[in-house]
Amino acid sequence: MPIVRITGPGLAAISLAVSLLWGCLIGERIMVRDTARDRVRVVWELEQLQRQHQPAPVSVPAPRHAQRARMVLA
Repeated sequence: MPIVRITGPGLAAISLAVSLLWGCLIGERIMVRDTARDRVRVVWELEQLQRQHQPAPVSVPAPRHAQRARMVLA
C-alpha cells in the first residue's frame, strides 16, 4: 500500500516542468551556437574591412622656410 500517490494533475505538472526544462536547455544550446557563429562572422568582417581600408602612403611635406619681414627705416 503506497503512502503517497501521484495524481493525474501532479503527473501533468511534472511532465510540463520537465518539458520546459528540456526546452530551456535546447534553447540555450542553440543560442550559444548562434552566438559563436556570429562572433566568427564579425571577426572575419572586421579583418576584411581592415584589409580594404589600408591607409595610402603620402609624400613628406616640404619644409617651410621661415620668412622674416624686412623692416625699412624711413
